[in-house]
Amino acid sequence: MGLIAIFRTFLYSYAMRNKSILNEKAPMEYRRFGKTDKMISVITLGGMRFKHVWDDPADVIPDDSLEDCVAAIKLALDSGINLIETAYGYKKSEKLFGLALNRELKLPRESYYLMTKNAPADHDEMLRHVEKQLETLGTDRLDFFAVHGINNEEAYETTMKKGGALGALEKLKAQGVIGHIGFSTHGQLKLILKTILTEAFEFANIHYYYFNQRNFAAVQMAQSLDMGLFIISPNDKGGQLYKAPDLLKKITAPLSPIQWNARFCLSHSSVHTLSFGITEADHFREMMGIFPTTIPLSQKDAEILHKLDAQLLKDPFARYEGFEFEAGPEDVNVPEMLRFRRMWKCFDMLDFGRYRYNDFQPDNYWFPGSFPTEESLKRIDFSRAPSGIPLREMILETHEALYVEKK
Repeated sequence: MGLIAIFRTFLYSYAMRNKSILNEKAPMEYRRFGKTDKMISVITLGGMRFKHVWDDPADVIPDDSLEDCVAAIKLALDSGINLIETAYGYKKSEKLFGLALNRELKLPRESYYLMTKNAPADHDEMLRHVEKQLETLGTDRLDFFAVHGINNEEAYETTMKKGGALGALEKLKAQGVIGHIGFSTHGQLKLILKTILTEAFEFANIHYYYFNQRNFAAVQMAQSLDMGLFIISPNDKGGQLYKAPDLLKKITAPLSPIQWNARFCLSHSSVHTLSFGITEADHFREMMGIFPTTIPLSQKDAEILHKLDAQLLKDPFARYEGFEFEAGPEDVNVPEMLRFRRMWKCFDMLDFGRYRYNDFQPDNYWFPGSFPTEESLKRIDFSRAPSGIPLREMILETHEALYVEKK
């Protein structure tokens, strides 16, 4: 271990012993959120899964939506969660939190941390966005604000250019309106690393979990720069683990797939919090079974990891990931197709594959990709695949199994 790593480990241990923690309750665990120096709960209350949250219009709040949000906040606070996360793009979510936190529960603003996000925009538009978000959330400050979805080069340039979104957020930070600036991304690894290496952000929200370890290099890079690391959607995009197949439940027993996957993520000291969009008491009770976590995995949890890895032997091509075929939005998203194929073939996760595969759209900002047609297949240089990998056949097989024609 290098001197810098030793020093950071010392600072982390010192902070854990000496820093007060908002809403601290056992058995919840807390980690220093990188250079923000805030001690946050390892589980975050995400705000995109409340009743009717995606319905239009965004500013009309049904009574049962508000009741759902209020109940979730109470359960979250009772369990020791101290970070609430939302975004302008989550339709009713900011409005729900604004009403629930302030009008219904009348919670002191200093009793929780609040994170929200907005998509890349020019300088003045971002200022207007934030002003509106503050009003909707019923607050005069945001502890964490992320540029939402640096998913492609255009979004990166819009954010980073002089007079862009980042400049607006830095101005608000200097005024005390924003505490810490970060970014979220669903983009390719090379873009994530490029954004991290600007050293312009204090935290990053990325995808990383057992069934998608592609971004591990970004996890390591963020740690080397002492960035806070927030894991997006480990239970849904991480494999719809709340309705896992029996095979997966059997392998992770006595833990549930959600519990084991959370321990896997948190076995990396660089990972600080996981976003759980949980709304029911049973979900919170299951969450408590995550603790205690260990760094690295405990012996028993590592044995589960070994069993999961052994499942890849069920298919001779499952370990091939196809990252050399990452391309533009009009092309077949080979790495993701192969990931869904692996989850289907080795873990019986056919439903998850269909759920995600049919979200592919060439013009989809969050999940771009083309289905394999004669035209799109012609753009793939299959000679780049390793010898013995029948990539064309694997792509067509996956499409046949996962594609569901839209009515």
